[in-house]
Amino acid sequence: MREFLTVLGFFIFAVAFRCSRRGSVRKLGALLFLATSGLAGWYLTDHWWGVLVGVLAWFFLPWIELLTRIRAMRLPLENKLHHHGVPNQSFYPHADEAAAAMEEEGFEHVTDCGWDWAGMQQVFRLFWHPEERAVAAVCLCEQSDVAFAFVSITSFDEAGRVWRTTNFPFSSTLKCAPGVRWNHVPCERNCFHHILRDHRGFLGRMGVGLDDLRMPDPDDLEAGIEKEMQDQVRRNLHDGIIVLTDDGHFRYSARGLFFLWGQFVKDMLRLC
Repeated sequence: MREFLTVLGFFIFAVAFRCSRRGSVRKLGALLFLATSGLAGWYLTDHWWGVLVGVLAWFFLPWIELLTRIRAMRLPLENKLHHHGVPNQSFYPHADEAAAAMEEEGFEHVTDCGWDWAGMQQVFRLFWHPEERAVAAVCLCEQSDVAFAFVSITSFDEAGRVWRTTNFPFSSTLKCAPGVRWNHVPCERNCFHHILRDHRGFLGRMGVGLDDLRMPDPDDLEAGIEKEMQDQVRRNLHDGIIVLTDDGHFRYSARGLFFLWGQFVKDMLRLC
């Protein structure tokens, strides 16, 4: 009972720390989860390799989903956006505040559109700002009982490159399209004013001035999103991350599953 109660005590402390609002305390909770599983491995095997197995088991947990749900997924080769009503934004923290802040910064609302990706509903609220030569979006995502929102700001230069700043909380599930440069800011940064400042700083660091940017066409925003996704699919087909199926869809290859596992591990380390 002493060993069981020790492991249980570590587990309770880990859960308590993970419930904290402070990031440093939550990270300590993540370390306590690793310590709990390592301690359990030691008590079960009485060997150091039991500790190693207990700790590494957390990093191989994603394979349960990879070999079941994701391996069976079939995604449309050409997905089309459709006009979509805005869902109840009370389920999406900070979405209303982000849209209001965009209008405060002079961004004009263009349209609301969305699509479905293997059961995940994505709705884009698109805005543009001619003086900033930028497009902003509030994206509302829902899958099963999980809902979240994120913000992105995109600029296009005359060379055809795309410069994007976002607080999207996860790593990409596909390699990005050619010519797209990402600037990820912490997902806790929900204030659009701060994200816009980060985007301006990103362009400045990359040596991209306002005169280098192309004026976006508000009538082509939806077509631009669809084209970027098609370019991304083509790149991942070329790199072997995905393969075509016989019904006009694509699925992840074995190489793609290992790519996704690497992305999951990165998120586990970054978001812990």
